[in-house]
Amino acid sequence: MGDAKQLVPVELIEKKIYLIRGHKVMLSQHLASLYQVETRALVQAVKRNAERFPSDFMFQLSEKEFADLKSQIVISSWGGSRRARPYAFTEQGVAMLSSVLKSARAVQVNIQIIRVFTKLRQLHLNNAELQRELEEMKRQTNDRFQIVFEALDQLLAVQDQPKRKIGFTVKEKRAAYSVMQNKKIAAR
Repeated sequence: MGDAKQLVPVELIEKKIYLIRGHKVMLSQHLASLYQVETRALVQAVKRNAERFPSDFMFQLSEKEFADLKSQIVISSWGGSRRARPYAFTEQGVAMLSSVLKSARAVQVNIQIIRVFTKLRQLHLNNAELQRELEEMKRQTNDRFQIVFEALDQLLAVQDQPKRKIGFTVKEKRAAYSVMQNKKIAAR
């Protein structure tokens, strides 16, 4: 991320971001580990400042979400003997943590985490733009191919019509003038 002094590798932070309830979040035990504090100390600091953490900043995982997440990550005893369901912090919640955790490390790690969230959001926006461009290209290509298919259909329709003979054809049995002309020729 440009900083020569990174406390935590960006890849480690990226691996700790999950999509839960439609939000990119980090879990309390992972944040505590990154800040080098105990999970219970982090949770206590948050509970003491509950007014700073509305539900769109932080929420506690349900039993089902926690079970699904554990099975997704394939860790049977997640966090050791941890019994309580973890808290999930959105980007705004992570930013707010720096105001309740007073350590210099927490502030520096928070800066790194916010940069990773920003990078992921930018990647998402770039992917969304790329998706829009692909859809537009597909639509234009479909329109162009539709024109080609219509032209091919017209050509095939022309080939299916019965072919007319080239040249002049007489529709009368025999013209009256030709009968008289044939008699003059025979009389000679």
